[in-house]
Amino acid sequence: MTTSDQYLRLGPDFYADPHADYAWMREERPTSRVITPLGNPVWLVTRYDDVRAALAHPRLHKSNRELRELLEARPSEDRTISEDALTAHMLSADPPDHTRLRKLVSKAFTGRAIAALRPRIEEITTELLDAMEAGPDRVDLLDTFAFPLPITVICELLGVPMDDRDDFRRWSNTLLQSGDAEVHAAAGLSMVQYLTDLVDARREHPTDDMLGAIVAASEDSDQLSRLEAISMAFLLLVAGHETTVNLIGTGTFALLRHPSQFEILRSDPSLVPSAVEEFLRWDGPVHLATIRFTVEPTVIGGVEIPPGEIVLVSLSAANRDPKRYPDADALDVRRQANSHLAFGHGIHHCLGAPLARLEGEVAFTQLLSRFPGLALDADPAELTWRPSTLIRGLERLPVRLR
Repeated sequence: MTTSDQYLRLGPDFYADPHADYAWMREERPTSRVITPLGNPVWLVTRYDDVRAALAHPRLHKSNRELRELLEARPSEDRTISEDALTAHMLSADPPDHTRLRKLVSKAFTGRAIAALRPRIEEITTELLDAMEAGPDRVDLLDTFAFPLPITVICELLGVPMDDRDDFRRWSNTLLQSGDAEVHAAAGLSMVQYLTDLVDARREHPTDDMLGAIVAASEDSDQLSRLEAISMAFLLLVAGHETTVNLIGTGTFALLRHPSQFEILRSDPSLVPSAVEEFLRWDGPVHLATIRFTVEPTVIGGVEIPPGEIVLVSLSAANRDPKRYPDADALDVRRQANSHLAFGHGIHHCLGAPLARLEGEVAFTQLLSRFPGLALDADPAELTWRPSTLIRGLERLPVRLR
């Protein structure tokens, strides 16, 4: 990171280790104008109290239509907004559209509905660990466990075939991180075509799964448009696996770098729920929350942000704020960290948070029980992080199982 009187410039190392930058920013410039690694000027909010307030601030908008108009006025900026078919969902909407869209799927993510999934999640986890136990001692934990668990769960929940999951993972990874614009566009087009085919197939042959319900709602123009149905399927598939993939991957990486915490958790599995919350706080799967923007002068953290500005709020920075959490940089699986902001706050709080928590609890309980000798199979300094300001996750996690 470099500084000037007007802005902070975030370098490419920001992807790998943003926490040193955040420690300085929270003290010196908690709400500040920054230049992202891609060269885009934005406002960045870093203190816990300010982040929490910003996540629910009525003057910070998320409407994709309004955002597109704002970006079109900045022709020199890198484009990170995909086709409408991937952005016409509740995460890129303000009320009343947000309220309408969220209501359509909220019943599937109630505490009771998610609790009913536990036996199947446990079964999938056991099957994956059985396959790992029967295979080679050295594996990439992301490929063999952290990815297939949540993608299987969300595909079954939605009623999406598993045959194309590797293609879907590749498109998702490309769309959620920085990279070549042409590659990004190609992934977006592939994703749109894939989801369009799924939605059209449900129109021809209705089903009683979640995707079937979404498509059925799109038959009623007052509830959901066809474009919104495609976009909702995209959001649920991506958000339904990305959060848990990185919760399991980054949480395991944290444990393997902190052997004393690994042993505490292995010795007392009753601590797994609190450990999951600590993994979410300490290095959560979402780095910067999705884009917000001002349409009028807006004060955040005592700083007035002009209209027409993009505002990013750092969940990672907020969750390491020492004014909120004593010894915030320390990993402590016994910590009661339930007030973290890893799943956001306000009306856009992650709808799938109960599912991610349940998957994480089952995954860590079984993984540590089955492989108590789990160890890193690479120098931690050589592992790379995905080049994304949205997603916080490793590109691979080589481990030895025994």
